[in-house]
Amino acid sequence: MSESTGTPGTSARTNRITGTAQGRANVQVSLASGAIDLPSLTPLMFSFMFRNIASDGFIFSDPQSPGDISRDSKPGCVIAAPSFPADTPGIDEDYVFNWVRDGAITVMEVAKADLPTTPDGAVQTLNDYVQFADLCHSNAQPTKGHACFNIAGDSRPWTEQNDGPALQSLTVLAAYDKLDLGTQKRAVDLVNANVAYLLGVYQGTTTNLWEEHTGYSFFARSAQLRCFEEVQASTVVGIDKPTGLRPAVKWLRQALAGHWDGAKYVSMMADPGGGAQPSPQNPVVSGYDPNIDIVQAALYGAVPVTDTKLLATAAQLRAQWEEGGIAFYPINKADKEQFGIGPMFGRYPGDVYDGDTSHPVLGGHPWALSTCNVAELHYRLAAEVKTSGKVPLDGLSAPFFAQSGIDASTAPAAAAAALVATGDAMVRAVVYHSDHFELSEQFDGSTGFERSVHNLTWSYASYLSAMRARSGAV
Repeated sequence: MSESTGTPGTSARTNRITGTAQGRANVQVSLASGAIDLPSLTPLMFSFMFRNIASDGFIFSDPQSPGDISRDSKPGCVIAAPSFPADTPGIDEDYVFNWVRDGAITVMEVAKADLPTTPDGAVQTLNDYVQFADLCHSNAQPTKGHACFNIAGDSRPWTEQNDGPALQSLTVLAAYDKLDLGTQKRAVDLVNANVAYLLGVYQGTTTNLWEEHTGYSFFARSAQLRCFEEVQASTVVGIDKPTGLRPAVKWLRQALAGHWDGAKYVSMMADPGGGAQPSPQNPVVSGYDPNIDIVQAALYGAVPVTDTKLLATAAQLRAQWEEGGIAFYPINKADKEQFGIGPMFGRYPGDVYDGDTSHPVLGGHPWALSTCNVAELHYRLAAEVKTSGKVPLDGLSAPFFAQSGIDASTAPAAAAAALVATGDAMVRAVVYHSDHFELSEQFDGSTGFERSVHNLTWSYASYLSAMRARSGAV
């Protein structure tokens, strides 16, 4: 991939092994003492994320068609990462594409940031995003739930993911007041089109968040529910309120409750066929739960962070990657014993993806975004406890709170502080294992060194989102 003028420094890419080692050494003492102020890294993480967003003066070239300017990026395109096989030895994945889901999660952080505006009060990057999203929507095939597009805005052969239009609509609504008048009109039309599409498919199956299975997705249902609820509550002029919204909200709430199997929320349920109803006893595949997308359903979707069933699932997630767990990462034990940081989280216990699909590794590895997402859950929960003065502790959530040293005798203020400390320890592990603070997709579960595609956009967005949540808790 080539970039036009203004490319930030990328020395870590050309010296990845020594760069990582030096980066770890540089922050080791600070991390051990807790001296690094995590929110102070927000501007740096934002700059790393922002360089993966195209503009009219910052252009990405398609690595599959070098020199073909017709395939160059359009302004507003958000690449998943500037990583492709020829640029990253040992990795056979090309991430120089625009995923609807990743783009929406990323641009939500742009919408929440305090950026310079044009004379009419707009943020140009947000204008660009809405216009590019609208272009992709126009080109989407075979359905309007198509998940991935090339950087020029055309559909690439990929999956249909019905969480994408929901997340995109949430981001467009969040950005609305920072758009110029012409782009606001396109934004309204795009949200209305997305909602019309979702109302036709929300009861059906979809490819899940990790693009591996088709079935009934807890994450997609949660994202759709949040989208429908926010559209219902929206005061933006021109946003449609179809009659199907209210029954869809009720149906989705009931459907999400149906993912509970008595011990955890099940990520994916299979279609049993023959008109039978799906159930948690009919999962898509074994070894897929507990899945990190349950936590993500609370952050990006409509599941409350105080839901004790969610917290019961989150407790199991953590336990499976700590010592004694079925998917134990040795690096978590080393980090805890040496610095008191971590743990880091992967996707699910049966994961085999490490960026090289030709050589899968059973058990997978920790992901930066998974770890930041779980930290954010703790921050958001801390804010809820602080505001309400109540700890949602019951028989289901007790194991979750015990992981932070919280029990029935813990005062709410102390519980909130303990939750923040737990989240901080997780984020510190991400920073410690970063490459000069740059974040790849994954860390090696044994050594802690970065692996898989480099400079994953979602990794930075998850850090920024976590820090926003933290600010409401401290």
